[in-house]
Amino acid sequence: MRQAGRYLAEYRKIRAEVGSFLDLCYSPEHATEVTLQPIRRFGFDAAILFSDILVVPHGLGQEVRFVEGEGPKLPPIRGTSDMKNLSLTAMQSTSGPLEPVYEAVGRIREALPAETALIGFAGAPWTVAAYMVEGGTSRDFHAIKSWALSDPAGFGALMDLLVEATAEHLARQVAAGADAVQIFDSHAGVLPDGAFEKWIIEPTARIVAALRDRHPDVPIIGFPRGAGLRYPDYASETGVTAVGLDSVVPVTWARDALQNRLPVQGNLDPVYLLAGGSKMLAAADRILDALGDGPLIFNLGHGVIKETPPDHVADLIQHIRARST
Repeated sequence: MRQAGRYLAEYRKIRAEVGSFLDLCYSPEHATEVTLQPIRRFGFDAAILFSDILVVPHGLGQEVRFVEGEGPKLPPIRGTSDMKNLSLTAMQSTSGPLEPVYEAVGRIREALPAETALIGFAGAPWTVAAYMVEGGTSRDFHAIKSWALSDPAGFGALMDLLVEATAEHLARQVAAGADAVQIFDSHAGVLPDGAFEKWIIEPTARIVAALRDRHPDVPIIGFPRGAGLRYPDYASETGVTAVGLDSVVPVTWARDALQNRLPVQGNLDPVYLLAGGSKMLAAADRILDALGDGPLIFNLGHGVIKETPPDHVADLIQHIRARST
C-alpha cells in the first residue's frame, strides 16, 4: 500500500526535482526510481508500480491536475454530453498518453531482483468515476450517486468505457512485465446493497474476465474498501485471485468468511505504523495470529501516512519476518 511517498526523504528529493505529480508518473526514469526506493531501503517481497489511478481518465482525454494540499482536480462530467471528448482510441495506441507508464513497468521489472514481484494496478470503475463526476475528492458523493440513480443508462455508458479502459490498462501493464495486478475500489463502501452489486461487483467481474482472456495466469487482487459484510460476495462473484482487506475488517471474521476461499491481503491500520513500538507490533501479531495459518499477504489496510517514520516500517518488516521463520 503506497510504498513510495512523502514519508521517504529520497522520494521527496525526486518529487522536488520533477515538478508536478503527473510529470513524475509519466517519467519512466523517475517512476522507476521512486518504485525502487522502498525496495532498496526495506526489501519488500513485492514492488508496487509508482503511478496513480487517475492516469486512466487522463488517458481517456479528461483534464487532470493535482493541486498541492488539495488533491486532484478534474472538470466534472455530469452527463453523457460531457463525455464527448473521452475516447479509448488513444489508450489502445502503442504511442498513446499512457505509454510512459508501460515503459516504466518494463524498466522496473528489469531492475528488480528475480525474487521480487512487481504489482501493477488501476482504480476500479466506480472509484475512478467518482473523481471524474465529482471533479475531485468528495465527502458525500452526491453528484455521482444522483447521476447513477437518475440516469442509470447514461451513467452506465461511462462505467462501460471505464471497464474497457481499465482492462486495457491492466493488460498493458502485465504485457510490460507486471507479475500481478491490483484493482483499487477505494470508494466501494459508499454504495448501498443493489447498487454495490451493479456498480462494484459487475464491472470488476467484467474487468477480471477481460484480463484473463489476454493473460490467463495473472494473479488479480481486488480491494473493495468499506465493503464490510459484502466482502464474501465480492470475492466469489468477481473472480479475483485474492482480496485486500481494509483496516476495519475483523481478522477472525475474515479468516472464517474469506480465507477458506482465497488468499487475503492486509490489514494493519496505518495509524499503528505511524505510532510504532509495542502497540504496532501487538496489532501486527493479532493479524498474524488470526490469519497466519492460511494464505496471507501481510499489508496495511490503506496507504502509509506521510508522517510515518521510516524506522517504523523497518521494525514492522523485521518483526513479521521473525514471526514467519
